[in-house]
Amino acid sequence: MSDLKLFEDRKVRSEWNEQENKWYFSVIDVVEVLTDSPRPRKYWNALKTKLQNEGSELSHKLGQLKMSADDGKMRMTDVANTEQLLRLIQSIPSPKAEPFKQWLAQVGAERIAEIENPELAQARIRATYKAKGYSDEWIEKRIRGILVRDELTNEWKQRGVKEGKEYAILTAEISKATFGILPSDYKKLKGLTKANENLRDHMTDLELIFSMLGEASTTEIAKNKDAKGFEENHTAAKAGGSVAGKAREDLEQKSGKKIVSNQNFKGLIEKGDKKNLE
Repeated sequence: MSDLKLFEDRKVRSEWNEQENKWYFSVIDVVEVLTDSPRPRKYWNALKTKLQNEGSELSHKLGQLKMSADDGKMRMTDVANTEQLLRLIQSIPSPKAEPFKQWLAQVGAERIAEIENPELAQARIRATYKAKGYSDEWIEKRIRGILVRDELTNEWKQRGVKEGKEYAILTAEISKATFGILPSDYKKLKGLTKANENLRDHMTDLELIFSMLGEASTTEIAKNKDAKGFEENHTAAKAGGSVAGKAREDLEQKSGKKIVSNQNFKGLIEKGDKKNLE
């Protein structure tokens, strides 16, 4: 998926990487927007040299993607993900870059405070969801789900699973075993068409609960089996998801109602109903 991001009246080419779950932005476009340089490519080359001389490894970590050029042809260009882009903006001496730098300083101070006091992070998350119209009950489940997910990914990291593609594959396996559907198809079922729409932000209470059960079970199995590397954790993911899947099927059989729903929060907002996703 590709898109054009607007910066005031200027356009920045971007592309969504489904496997990495990240946006990539054209560095040349960002440099041109922030500096108003008539020769942004030359400016970027000079900035790369400056960063290298200062000991920064940023330019070495940037990738390249084919993006549509002014002549309509697809040409390779330097791209940066969000984290890299924000680091790059810090290096550009420009009045247009100053608001970003001030924002980064504020966010940095807030995150340091949250590290010292984790309750501040939870308060920020609660406030964000509350402002969007979610119920207190749903928010509590969502926050608990975030903590369960963090426990799982920390376990994966310690056990040699690589972030990005391998995390995505294991997550998909848990979802498939838990709900009988892959996350990509789940999003389609709920009518979520934008790449940055988070599936879990559109789950009902029960969907969140079974998501937690699948991931918590996977964490427990990985620990008890001392799973190492991708393959063993892949097996643990299937097993953990199946625990939640069997519980879901049992509830569906006894309640007579399917757990997997096409309901989403966006639909409730359009109807003027900001109550719990039940």
